[in-house]
Amino acid sequence: MWVYGRHPVLAALANPERRIFRLMMTQDAADRAAADLAGLPQPPQPEIVPRERIAERLPAGAVHQGFLAAVSPLLDAALEDIIAAAGDRALVLALDQVTDPHNVGAILRSAEAFGAAGVIVTERHAPEETGTLAKAASGALERVPLVRVVNLSRALEQLKAAGFWVLGLDERGDKALADADMDGRLVLALGAEGEGLRRLTVEHCDLLVRLPMKGAMPSLNVSNAAAISLYELSRKYLLSNN
Repeated sequence: MWVYGRHPVLAALANPERRIFRLMMTQDAADRAAADLAGLPQPPQPEIVPRERIAERLPAGAVHQGFLAAVSPLLDAALEDIIAAAGDRALVLALDQVTDPHNVGAILRSAEAFGAAGVIVTERHAPEETGTLAKAASGALERVPLVRVVNLSRALEQLKAAGFWVLGLDERGDKALADADMDGRLVLALGAEGEGLRRLTVEHCDLLVRLPMKGAMPSLNVSNAAAISLYELSRKYLLSNN
């Protein structure tokens, strides 16, 4: 797969789980990234190419910043590994049929920023690992475990058996997120825009929570809602992913 953009490419180069098959940069990009490349265990030698050579390999309008790399896909993380590595106050995000790669990438970026232990998506009705997702994640795809599960409800059952409380973010929630009185290991389940959480997912939640909205809009974009929720939970519970 092709990964593009400064942060996604540099993060992929620094990830020992990636194989790098080809690295292309404009001269300006190579000059700006010289210190980053020199700091890698095995500094790569990029091909210096004009911007047009990079753009022709990407979707129209893709913002590549002069960086392009052909890399191997990442192996999916296992839910069991996330559970084993999670600390006493860890948070895991569970995405219920969130299909837009821009949203999933942005959620990964917020998850990394606020110390989430991992992000769960379903094998169906979730985006594949692509350059678009990696660009939206801005390097977080390399640092936040992404778990793909066949059945989200069963995954939530497994997490609950491991001591996680499951919060479902829903505009019909019983309490505002800030008022939720839960501690310890947490799962925050978020649904697709419009459809929200599916019935079976709701049934596996210990509590439905909402974000207080004062405007006319009933809900936020799912990635925005995830970022606000992560901030609130990290502030309230001092989350740690280890």
